[in-house]
Amino acid sequence: MSDPTAVAAARTSIGDPVVLDHLTGFGNHHVTEAAAGALPVGRNSPQRAPLGLYAEQISGTAFTRPRGANARTWVYRIRPSAAHPPLRRIGNGSLRTAPFTEVEPDPNRLRWNAIDIPTEPVDFVDGLFTAGGNGEVMTHAGIGVHWYRANRSMADRYLVDADGELLLVPQQGRVLLHTELGRLQVGPGEIAVVPRGIRFRVELADGPVRGYVCENYGAPFTLPERGPIGANGLANERDFRYPVAAFEDRDEPVQVVQKFGGNLWAADYDHSPLDVVAWHGTYAPYAYDLDRFMTIGTISFDHPDPSIFTVLTSPTDTPGLANADFVIFGPRWLVGEDTFRPPWFHRNVMSEFMGLVHGVYDAKAEGFVPGGASLHNTFASHGPDAETYARASSVELAPQKVGDTLAFMFESRWTIVPTAQALAAPHRQHDYDAVWSGLPRHFRSP
Repeated sequence: MSDPTAVAAARTSIGDPVVLDHLTGFGNHHVTEAAAGALPVGRNSPQRAPLGLYAEQISGTAFTRPRGANARTWVYRIRPSAAHPPLRRIGNGSLRTAPFTEVEPDPNRLRWNAIDIPTEPVDFVDGLFTAGGNGEVMTHAGIGVHWYRANRSMADRYLVDADGELLLVPQQGRVLLHTELGRLQVGPGEIAVVPRGIRFRVELADGPVRGYVCENYGAPFTLPERGPIGANGLANERDFRYPVAAFEDRDEPVQVVQKFGGNLWAADYDHSPLDVVAWHGTYAPYAYDLDRFMTIGTISFDHPDPSIFTVLTSPTDTPGLANADFVIFGPRWLVGEDTFRPPWFHRNVMSEFMGLVHGVYDAKAEGFVPGGASLHNTFASHGPDAETYARASSVELAPQKVGDTLAFMFESRWTIVPTAQALAAPHRQHDYDAVWSGLPRHFRSP
Protein backbone atom coordinates (compact mmCIF):
# COMPACT_ATOMS: atom_id res chain seq x y z
CA MET A 1 0.00 0.00 0.00
CA SER A 2 1.47 3.35 -0.95
CA ASP A 3 2.12 6.16 1.47
CA PRO A 4 -0.23 9.11 0.68
CA THR A 5 2.23 11.59 2.17
CA ALA A 6 4.89 10.49 -0.30
CA VAL A 7 2.52 11.26 -3.13
CA ALA A 8 1.62 14.65 -1.74
CA ALA A 9 5.30 15.53 -1.40
CA ALA A 10 5.96 15.28 -5.15
CA ARG A 11 6.90 18.59 -6.73
CA THR A 12 5.33 19.15 -10.12
CA SER A 13 6.05 22.75 -11.08
CA ILE A 14 7.94 23.38 -14.32
CA GLY A 15 11.67 22.96 -13.91
CA ASP A 16 11.56 21.43 -10.44
CA PRO A 17 12.80 17.88 -9.92
CA VAL A 18 9.90 15.50 -9.47
CA VAL A 19 10.26 12.75 -6.89
CA LEU A 20 7.47 10.24 -7.34
CA ASP A 21 6.73 7.15 -5.35
CA HIS A 22 6.00 4.14 -7.52
CA LEU A 23 5.09 0.46 -7.58
CA THR A 24 7.25 -2.13 -9.35
CA GLY A 25 6.79 -5.32 -11.32
CA PHE A 26 5.60 -5.82 -14.90
CA GLY A 27 2.02 -7.10 -15.02
CA ASN A 28 1.70 -7.33 -11.24
CA HIS A 29 -1.62 -6.89 -9.47
CA HIS A 30 -0.97 -3.54 -7.82
CA VAL A 31 -2.88 -2.07 -4.88
CA THR A 32 -2.69 1.62 -3.98
CA GLU A 33 -4.70 4.39 -2.35
CA ALA A 34 -4.07 8.13 -2.04
CA ALA A 35 -6.44 8.50 0.94
CA ALA A 36 -6.47 6.05 3.81
CA GLY A 37 -9.50 3.77 3.75
CA ALA A 38 -10.45 4.47 0.12
CA LEU A 39 -10.08 0.84 -0.92
CA PRO A 40 -12.89 -1.55 0.07
CA VAL A 41 -11.76 -4.72 1.82
CA GLY A 42 -12.82 -8.17 0.67
CA ARG A 43 -14.95 -7.08 -2.29
CA ASN A 44 -14.68 -4.92 -5.40
CA SER A 45 -18.11 -3.29 -5.50
CA PRO A 46 -19.74 -2.87 -2.07
CA GLN A 47 -23.21 -1.38 -1.82
CA ARG A 48 -21.54 1.87 -0.83
CA ALA A 49 -17.88 2.37 -1.62
CA PRO A 50 -15.69 3.93 1.10
CA LEU A 51 -15.40 7.71 1.49
CA GLY A 52 -18.40 8.34 -0.74
CA LEU A 53 -16.49 7.21 -3.85
CA TYR A 54 -17.85 5.42 -6.91
CA ALA A 55 -16.58 1.94 -7.78
CA GLU A 56 -15.80 1.34 -11.46
CA GLN A 57 -14.06 -1.41 -13.39
CA ILE A 58 -11.75 -0.71 -16.37
CA SER A 59 -11.49 -3.84 -18.53
CA GLY A 60 -8.47 -3.88 -20.83
CA THR A 61 -9.30 -7.38 -22.10
CA ALA A 62 -12.48 -9.36 -22.64
CA PHE A 63 -13.98 -10.66 -19.39
CA THR A 64 -13.32 -14.29 -20.34
CA ARG A 65 -9.64 -14.04 -21.30
CA PRO A 66 -7.48 -16.62 -19.47
CA ARG A 67 -6.42 -15.51 -16.01
CA GLY A 68 -2.80 -14.99 -17.05
CA ALA A 69 -3.79 -12.66 -19.90
CA ASN A 70 -6.77 -10.97 -18.23
CA ALA A 71 -6.15 -7.27 -17.57
CA ARG A 72 -8.58 -5.24 -15.48
CA THR A 73 -8.43 -2.62 -12.76
CA TRP A 74 -10.98 -1.52 -10.18
CA VAL A 75 -10.93 2.22 -9.51
CA TYR A 76 -12.61 4.25 -6.76
CA ARG A 77 -13.29 7.75 -7.98
CA ILE A 78 -15.00 10.97 -7.03
CA ARG A 79 -17.37 10.76 -10.02
CA PRO A 80 -17.97 7.85 -12.41
CA SER A 81 -16.32 8.31 -15.78
CA ALA A 82 -19.80 8.18 -17.36
CA ALA A 83 -20.57 11.66 -15.97
CA HIS A 84 -19.83 13.78 -19.03
CA PRO A 85 -21.75 15.48 -21.88
CA PRO A 86 -21.80 14.22 -25.50
CA LEU A 87 -18.57 14.16 -27.48
CA ARG A 88 -18.30 16.22 -30.68
CA ARG A 89 -15.95 15.80 -33.63
CA ILE A 90 -12.94 18.08 -33.76
CA GLY A 91 -10.12 18.39 -36.30
CA ASN A 92 -7.49 15.65 -36.46
CA GLY A 93 -4.61 18.04 -37.17
CA SER A 94 -1.59 16.01 -38.34
CA LEU A 95 -2.82 12.78 -36.72
CA ARG A 96 -3.69 9.89 -39.03
CA THR A 97 -4.96 6.36 -38.38
CA ALA A 98 -5.13 2.94 -40.06
CA PRO A 99 -6.06 1.94 -42.65
CA PHE A 100 -3.40 4.09 -44.29
CA THR A 101 -4.65 4.66 -47.84
CA GLU A 102 -3.59 8.26 -48.64
CA VAL A 103 -0.75 7.01 -50.82
CA GLU A 104 0.12 3.68 -52.35
CA PRO A 105 2.67 1.60 -50.42
CA ASP A 106 6.17 2.87 -51.25
CA PRO A 107 9.00 0.31 -51.57
CA ASN A 108 11.68 2.99 -51.29
CA ARG A 109 13.89 3.39 -48.27
CA LEU A 110 12.92 6.56 -46.45
CA ARG A 111 14.68 8.75 -43.90
CA TRP A 112 13.84 11.95 -42.07
CA ASN A 113 15.67 14.55 -40.00
CA ALA A 114 14.27 15.55 -36.63
CA ILE A 115 10.86 17.18 -36.86
CA ASP A 116 10.76 20.83 -35.81
CA ILE A 117 8.98 21.96 -32.67
CA PRO A 118 6.55 24.72 -33.74
CA THR A 119 7.07 28.28 -32.55
CA GLU A 120 3.37 28.79 -31.82
CA PRO A 121 1.93 27.20 -28.63
CA VAL A 122 1.36 23.48 -29.19
CA ASP A 123 0.46 20.83 -26.62
CA PHE A 124 0.94 17.07 -26.89
CA VAL A 125 -2.34 16.44 -28.74
CA ASP A 126 -1.93 19.22 -31.30
CA GLY A 127 1.74 18.33 -31.84
CA LEU A 128 1.18 14.72 -32.93
CA PHE A 129 2.42 14.09 -36.50
CA THR A 130 1.81 10.69 -38.09
CA ALA A 131 4.64 9.17 -40.12
CA GLY A 132 2.70 6.06 -41.16
CA GLY A 133 1.38 2.75 -40.00
CA ASN A 134 -0.44 -0.41 -40.95
CA GLY A 135 -3.35 -2.67 -40.10
CA GLU A 136 -6.93 -1.74 -39.35
CA VAL A 137 -7.85 0.15 -36.21
CA MET A 138 -11.45 -1.12 -36.14
CA THR A 139 -10.29 -4.73 -35.93
CA HIS A 140 -7.45 -4.06 -33.48
CA ALA A 141 -4.55 -4.96 -35.77
CA GLY A 142 -1.40 -3.06 -36.64
CA ILE A 143 0.26 0.13 -35.44
CA GLY A 144 0.40 3.87 -36.00
CA VAL A 145 3.81 5.58 -35.91
CA HIS A 146 3.93 9.21 -34.82
CA TRP A 147 6.25 11.96 -33.73
CA TYR A 148 5.14 14.05 -30.77
CA ARG A 149 6.34 17.60 -30.10
CA ALA A 150 5.06 20.22 -27.66
CA ASN A 151 6.04 23.51 -26.10
CA ARG A 152 3.21 23.86 -23.61
CA SER A 153 1.61 21.62 -21.01
CA MET A 154 -1.91 20.24 -21.15
CA ALA A 155 -3.15 22.22 -18.16
CA ASP A 156 -6.91 21.99 -18.79
CA ARG A 157 -6.92 19.34 -21.49
CA TYR A 158 -6.87 15.55 -21.34
CA LEU A 159 -6.50 12.75 -23.87
CA VAL A 160 -7.88 9.21 -24.01
CA ASP A 161 -7.05 6.85 -26.89
CA ALA A 162 -9.73 4.22 -27.46
CA ASP A 163 -7.94 2.95 -30.59
CA GLY A 164 -4.71 1.69 -29.08
CA GLU A 165 -2.16 1.83 -26.32
CA LEU A 166 0.53 4.49 -26.60
CA LEU A 167 4.23 3.70 -26.26
CA LEU A 168 6.09 6.99 -25.76
CA VAL A 169 9.81 7.25 -26.52
CA PRO A 170 11.11 10.68 -25.40
CA GLN A 171 13.97 12.16 -27.43
CA GLN A 172 14.13 15.70 -26.02
CA GLY A 173 12.89 16.89 -22.64
CA ARG A 174 11.04 15.20 -19.80
CA VAL A 175 7.30 14.75 -19.65
CA LEU A 176 5.19 14.27 -16.54
CA LEU A 177 2.22 12.05 -17.32
CA HIS A 178 -0.79 12.69 -15.12
CA THR A 179 -3.03 9.64 -15.59
CA GLU A 180 -6.21 8.35 -14.00
CA LEU A 181 -4.10 5.94 -11.97
CA GLY A 182 -1.32 8.30 -10.91
CA ARG A 183 1.77 10.05 -12.24
CA LEU A 184 4.82 8.92 -14.18
CA GLN A 185 7.78 10.99 -15.31
CA VAL A 186 9.95 9.94 -18.26
CA GLY A 187 12.70 11.56 -20.26
CA PRO A 188 15.22 10.56 -22.95
CA GLY A 189 16.46 7.05 -22.23
CA GLU A 190 13.13 5.96 -20.76
CA ILE A 191 9.77 4.89 -22.14
CA ALA A 192 6.18 5.02 -20.93
CA VAL A 193 3.13 3.01 -21.97
CA VAL A 194 -0.39 4.37 -21.50
CA PRO A 195 -2.98 1.60 -22.01
CA ARG A 196 -5.91 1.94 -24.37
CA GLY A 197 -8.78 3.82 -22.74
CA ILE A 198 -6.82 5.46 -19.89
CA ARG A 199 -7.25 9.23 -19.57
CA PHE A 200 -4.15 11.37 -19.10
CA ARG A 201 -2.56 14.75 -19.65
CA VAL A 202 1.04 15.67 -20.48
CA GLU A 203 2.95 18.28 -18.50
CA LEU A 204 6.33 19.52 -19.71
CA ALA A 205 8.92 19.18 -16.98
CA ASP A 206 11.67 21.40 -18.41
CA GLY A 207 10.71 23.12 -21.63
CA PRO A 208 9.87 21.95 -25.16
CA VAL A 209 9.71 18.20 -25.78
CA ARG A 210 9.94 15.87 -28.73
CA GLY A 211 9.79 12.13 -29.19
CA TYR A 212 8.18 9.16 -30.88
CA VAL A 213 4.94 7.27 -30.35
CA CYS A 214 3.99 3.74 -31.32
CA GLU A 215 0.19 3.54 -31.21
CA ASN A 216 -0.44 -0.17 -30.82
CA TYR A 217 -3.85 -1.23 -32.13
CA GLY A 218 -3.16 -4.92 -31.50
CA ALA A 219 -2.55 -7.11 -28.46
CA PRO A 220 -1.09 -5.15 -25.53
CA PHE A 221 2.68 -5.02 -25.25
CA THR A 222 4.17 -7.71 -23.06
CA LEU A 223 7.65 -9.05 -22.33
CA PRO A 224 9.09 -11.40 -24.96
CA GLU A 225 9.85 -14.99 -24.12
CA ARG A 226 13.52 -15.61 -23.33
CA GLY A 227 13.75 -19.13 -24.74
CA PRO A 228 17.24 -20.61 -24.30
CA ILE A 229 18.45 -17.37 -22.67
CA GLY A 230 16.84 -18.70 -19.51
CA ALA A 231 15.30 -17.01 -16.49
CA ASN A 232 17.18 -13.68 -16.54
CA GLY A 233 18.22 -10.99 -18.99
CA LEU A 234 16.68 -8.57 -21.46
CA ALA A 235 14.01 -6.48 -19.67
CA ASN A 236 13.40 -7.77 -16.17
CA GLU A 237 9.96 -7.51 -14.57
CA ARG A 238 11.20 -5.81 -11.40
CA ASP A 239 12.46 -2.74 -13.31
CA PHE A 240 9.06 -1.59 -14.60
CA ARG A 241 7.48 1.08 -12.47
CA TYR A 242 3.78 1.83 -12.04
CA PRO A 243 2.14 4.91 -10.52
CA VAL A 244 0.74 5.11 -7.04
CA ALA A 245 -2.73 6.59 -6.74
CA ALA A 246 -2.82 10.39 -7.03
CA PHE A 247 -5.96 12.32 -7.90
CA GLU A 248 -7.10 15.75 -9.09
CA ASP A 249 -10.12 17.15 -7.24
CA ARG A 250 -10.96 19.96 -9.68
CA ASP A 251 -14.47 21.34 -10.23
CA GLU A 252 -13.77 23.61 -13.19
CA PRO A 253 -14.14 23.48 -16.99
CA VAL A 254 -11.72 21.17 -18.82
CA GLN A 255 -11.67 19.54 -22.24
CA VAL A 256 -11.32 15.79 -22.73
CA VAL A 257 -10.20 14.68 -26.20
CA GLN A 258 -10.96 11.10 -27.23
CA LYS A 259 -9.40 9.29 -30.17
CA PHE A 260 -11.98 6.86 -31.48
CA GLY A 261 -12.25 5.09 -34.83
CA GLY A 262 -9.34 7.11 -36.18
CA ASN A 263 -10.78 10.54 -35.41
CA LEU A 264 -10.59 13.02 -32.56
CA TRP A 265 -13.67 13.87 -30.51
CA ALA A 266 -13.98 16.23 -27.53
CA ALA A 267 -16.29 16.98 -24.63
CA ASP A 268 -16.27 19.82 -22.12
CA TYR A 269 -16.30 18.44 -18.58
CA ASP A 270 -17.01 20.45 -15.44
CA HIS A 271 -14.41 18.45 -13.51
CA SER A 272 -11.09 16.69 -13.97
CA PRO A 273 -11.37 13.08 -15.19
CA LEU A 274 -8.30 12.19 -13.11
CA ASP A 275 -10.29 11.78 -9.90
CA VAL A 276 -9.35 8.19 -8.97
CA VAL A 277 -8.54 8.12 -5.25
CA ALA A 278 -7.63 4.42 -5.07
CA TRP A 279 -7.22 1.46 -7.40
CA HIS A 280 -6.17 -2.14 -7.62
CA GLY A 281 -5.58 -4.38 -10.61
CA THR A 282 -3.31 -5.25 -13.53
CA TYR A 283 -4.37 -2.68 -16.15
CA ALA A 284 -2.29 0.45 -15.61
CA PRO A 285 0.30 2.72 -17.24
CA TYR A 286 3.96 1.96 -16.67
CA ALA A 287 7.44 3.31 -17.31
CA TYR A 288 10.84 1.72 -17.87
CA ASP A 289 14.42 2.98 -17.79
CA LEU A 290 16.16 1.56 -20.87
CA ASP A 291 19.49 1.58 -19.01
CA ARG A 292 18.07 -1.36 -17.03
CA PHE A 293 17.95 -3.52 -20.17
CA MET A 294 20.40 -6.42 -19.83
CA THR A 295 21.89 -6.77 -23.31
CA ILE A 296 22.71 -10.23 -24.62
CA GLY A 297 25.30 -10.63 -27.37
CA THR A 298 27.93 -12.86 -28.97
CA ILE A 299 31.20 -13.73 -27.23
CA SER A 300 32.58 -15.79 -30.12
CA PHE A 301 31.80 -14.78 -33.72
CA ASP A 302 29.05 -13.42 -36.00
CA HIS A 303 26.43 -10.80 -35.29
CA PRO A 304 23.20 -12.13 -33.71
CA ASP A 305 19.75 -11.19 -34.98
CA PRO A 306 18.35 -7.93 -33.53
CA SER A 307 15.57 -9.87 -31.81
CA ILE A 308 17.93 -10.23 -28.83
CA PHE A 309 17.35 -6.50 -28.19
CA THR A 310 13.54 -6.76 -27.89
CA VAL A 311 12.17 -4.90 -24.86
CA LEU A 312 8.43 -5.33 -25.49
CA THR A 313 6.35 -7.27 -27.98
CA SER A 314 2.74 -7.16 -29.16
CA PRO A 315 2.11 -10.80 -30.12
CA THR A 316 -0.25 -12.27 -32.70
CA ASP A 317 -1.81 -15.72 -32.86
CA THR A 318 1.24 -16.88 -34.83
CA PRO A 319 4.08 -17.58 -32.37
CA GLY A 320 7.11 -15.41 -33.02
CA LEU A 321 5.37 -13.19 -35.58
CA ALA A 322 4.74 -9.87 -33.83
CA ASN A 323 2.12 -7.25 -34.48
CA ALA A 324 4.86 -4.95 -33.16
CA ASP A 325 8.20 -5.31 -31.43
CA PHE A 326 9.98 -2.51 -29.58
CA VAL A 327 13.72 -3.06 -29.96
CA ILE A 328 16.61 -0.93 -28.67
CA PHE A 329 20.28 -0.59 -29.61
CA GLY A 330 22.03 0.89 -26.61
CA PRO A 331 25.51 0.81 -25.07
CA ARG A 332 27.22 -2.59 -25.29
CA TRP A 333 30.53 -4.33 -25.86
CA LEU A 334 31.45 -5.88 -29.21
CA VAL A 335 33.98 -8.72 -28.98
CA GLY A 336 33.13 -11.05 -31.89
CA GLU A 337 36.22 -12.37 -33.68
CA ASP A 338 36.47 -12.56 -37.49
CA THR A 339 33.13 -10.74 -37.57
CA PHE A 340 31.63 -7.76 -39.34
CA ARG A 341 30.34 -6.11 -36.18
CA PRO A 342 27.78 -3.51 -37.29
CA PRO A 343 24.38 -4.74 -38.51
CA TRP A 344 24.87 -6.66 -41.72
CA PHE A 345 23.26 -6.03 -45.08
CA HIS A 346 19.86 -7.65 -45.11
CA ARG A 347 16.32 -7.84 -46.40
CA ASN A 348 13.61 -8.58 -43.87
CA VAL A 349 10.04 -9.83 -44.16
CA MET A 350 9.29 -7.56 -41.18
CA SER A 351 9.02 -3.78 -41.61
CA GLU A 352 11.32 -1.53 -39.59
CA PHE A 353 10.80 2.05 -38.42
CA MET A 354 13.93 3.27 -36.62
CA GLY A 355 14.56 6.32 -34.50
CA LEU A 356 17.59 7.74 -32.70
CA VAL A 357 17.33 9.17 -29.19
CA HIS A 358 20.97 10.25 -28.84
CA GLY A 359 24.48 9.49 -30.06
CA VAL A 360 25.43 7.78 -33.32
CA TYR A 361 23.94 4.55 -34.66
CA ASP A 362 26.71 2.05 -35.41
CA ALA A 363 25.38 1.17 -38.89
CA LYS A 364 25.22 4.76 -40.17
CA ALA A 365 28.21 7.10 -40.05
CA GLU A 366 26.17 10.20 -40.85
CA GLY A 367 22.71 11.43 -41.73
CA PHE A 368 20.80 9.41 -39.14
CA VAL A 369 20.33 12.14 -36.55
CA PRO A 370 18.80 12.26 -33.05
CA GLY A 371 15.08 12.91 -33.42
CA GLY A 372 15.13 11.61 -36.98
CA ALA A 373 13.89 8.31 -38.33
CA SER A 374 14.18 5.80 -41.14
CA LEU A 375 11.69 3.38 -42.67
CA HIS A 376 12.79 0.14 -44.31
CA ASN A 377 9.71 -1.78 -45.37
CA THR A 378 9.35 -5.48 -46.02
CA PHE A 379 12.22 -6.80 -48.16
CA ALA A 380 13.75 -3.36 -48.68
CA SER A 381 17.51 -3.85 -49.01
CA HIS A 382 19.40 -1.96 -46.33
CA GLY A 383 22.43 -2.08 -44.07
CA PRO A 384 25.55 -0.06 -43.28
CA ASP A 385 26.50 2.91 -45.42
CA ALA A 386 29.70 2.99 -47.46
CA GLU A 387 31.79 4.72 -44.81
CA THR A 388 30.70 2.35 -42.06
CA TYR A 389 31.38 -0.69 -44.25
CA ALA A 390 34.84 0.51 -45.20
CA ARG A 391 35.80 1.08 -41.59
CA ALA A 392 34.22 -2.01 -40.05
CA SER A 393 35.55 -4.42 -42.69
CA SER A 394 39.17 -3.39 -42.14
CA VAL A 395 39.45 -2.32 -38.49
CA GLU A 396 41.52 -4.33 -36.00
CA LEU A 397 39.01 -6.39 -34.01
CA ALA A 398 39.94 -5.48 -30.46
CA PRO A 399 37.18 -5.42 -27.82
CA GLN A 400 35.08 -2.34 -28.60
CA LYS A 401 32.64 -0.44 -26.41
CA VAL A 402 29.66 1.05 -28.24
CA GLY A 403 29.07 3.84 -25.76
CA ASP A 404 26.97 6.97 -26.00
CA THR A 405 24.16 5.76 -28.24
CA LEU A 406 20.50 4.82 -28.06
CA ALA A 407 18.58 3.86 -31.18
CA PHE A 408 15.30 1.95 -31.30
CA MET A 409 13.06 0.16 -33.76
CA PHE A 410 9.32 -0.32 -34.10
CA GLU A 411 9.18 -3.58 -36.07
CA SER A 412 5.96 -4.99 -37.49
CA ARG A 413 4.78 -8.00 -39.48
CA TRP A 414 2.90 -5.73 -41.89
CA THR A 415 4.05 -3.10 -44.37
CA ILE A 416 4.27 0.35 -42.75
CA VAL A 417 2.60 2.70 -45.23
CA PRO A 418 3.87 6.30 -44.95
CA THR A 419 1.43 9.18 -44.84
CA ALA A 420 1.29 11.79 -47.59
CA GLN A 421 2.41 14.42 -45.09
CA ALA A 422 5.46 12.36 -44.12
CA LEU A 423 6.48 11.92 -47.75
CA ALA A 424 6.09 15.65 -48.40
CA ALA A 425 7.55 16.81 -45.07
CA PRO A 426 10.39 19.35 -45.24
CA HIS A 427 12.43 17.24 -42.83
CA ARG A 428 12.46 14.22 -45.19
CA GLN A 429 15.87 13.41 -46.70
CA HIS A 430 15.29 12.97 -50.43
CA ASP A 431 18.85 11.80 -51.06
CA TYR A 432 18.80 8.87 -48.61
CA ASP A 433 19.64 6.26 -51.28
CA ALA A 434 22.98 8.00 -51.83
CA VAL A 435 24.42 6.54 -48.61
CA TRP A 436 24.90 3.24 -50.47
CA SER A 437 26.19 4.74 -53.73
CA GLY A 438 29.84 4.63 -52.68
CA LEU A 439 30.04 0.88 -52.10
CA PRO A 440 32.83 -0.30 -54.44
CA ARG A 441 33.23 -3.59 -56.23
CA HIS A 442 35.83 -5.80 -54.48
CA PHE A 443 35.25 -9.10 -56.29
CA ARG A 444 38.32 -10.78 -57.75
CA SER A 445 37.84 -13.82 -59.96
CA PRO A 446 39.81 -16.83 -58.63
